[in-house]
Amino acid sequence: MAVTRTPRDRWIEEGLLVLAEGGPDAVRVEVLAKRLGVTKGGFYGFFDDRDALLRAMLDVWERESTDEVIARVQREGGDPRSQIQRAGVLTFSSSRLLPIDLAIRTWARRDEVVAERLRAVDNRRMALLRQMIGTFYSDPEEIEARALLAFCMAIGVHFLAADHEQHTRSDVAQRAVDLLFDRAPRSAAAETAVPRPSA
Repeated sequence: MAVTRTPRDRWIEEGLLVLAEGGPDAVRVEVLAKRLGVTKGGFYGFFDDRDALLRAMLDVWERESTDEVIARVQREGGDPRSQIQRAGVLTFSSSRLLPIDLAIRTWARRDEVVAERLRAVDNRRMALLRQMIGTFYSDPEEIEARALLAFCMAIGVHFLAADHEQHTRSDVAQRAVDLLFDRAPRSAAAETAVPRPSA
């Protein structure tokens, strides 16, 4: 009777989950095999060693967080402001991609190869932001500054521990987006759209 091997993508997916939970040092063949409920032997049918797995994990992260996000944003359409917000939500609000992205940023601080991969991904993200922001602003310096602010906010909000007094983090983040793209706050827009009853 033939033994069914654990598919290659299951090893990669489990590796990404472990990376998000404990960083790159936690990604060990024995740990993954135990989590998958299999022996280590199947791993070596797909990967020469642990480094090959780590490279494959970075490949999957790069594809999912750039190619697939960009393709989905373009497929779903909408105006540039909503496309920018959708790209940010897909990448930095996802319960899957966000923890992986943050773990890779930490990993990149001590591994130059990972830092180069992160730089390539961030450059693609910035290029998308420039392109979209460039549809409603013309000054190259302003486009670059707004792209930087948008990107920093998308990432930085996950590291900030401050409270916002009587406001929620999501409300403040939404207002920051409104300010960044010269958009009226939703509450103000709603007030002007709905006529108030006369006294």
